[in-house]
Amino acid sequence: MYLSEETREKIKALRDKYPTKKAALLPTLHLVFDECGYLGTDQLDEAADVLGISRLEINEAASFYTLFPKHKVGKYLLQVCDNISCSLRGADNLVGYIKEKLGIEVGDTTPDGLFTLWTVECLGSCGTGPVMQVGDRYYEKLTREKVDKLLDKWKNGGEDGSSKEPKQSDR
Repeated sequence: MYLSEETREKIKALRDKYPTKKAALLPTLHLVFDECGYLGTDQLDEAADVLGISRLEINEAASFYTLFPKHKVGKYLLQVCDNISCSLRGADNLVGYIKEKLGIEVGDTTPDGLFTLWTVECLGSCGTGPVMQVGDRYYEKLTREKVDKLLDKWKNGGEDGSSKEPKQSDR
């Protein structure tokens, strides 16, 4: 078993709550992500079995939503927007700075498992770029100095950065 009994029970409750099993797909993905921190094949297969849908159906849904990592990531998943608006405001340089600072490439995780760096297409905060999402928080109008402060805070056990954080913007 890859999912806790508590999560399995919550999936069963969702299955019974919605008019169709497929309607419970997205809330099920959130439950699996909240427990595991990513949507691995084994976890998705188990969730599909509990929900009573095909493994193909749950994998199709999981692959559509880019907010769910498909493999284990660092405690802090740094998602930097690289769309045109953020790029024009310096996102490319910022990504280069973060890569240098952490000693990793985009898509990699630091050896200590603390940080994973991704670039993403658009975070919908075009007027406040460059922007980075960590968990449910947006960090906007980023500079090297702001990034340094955030990385130092997280390295020293500051705010969690997980998806369980309340949504809040750090302008």
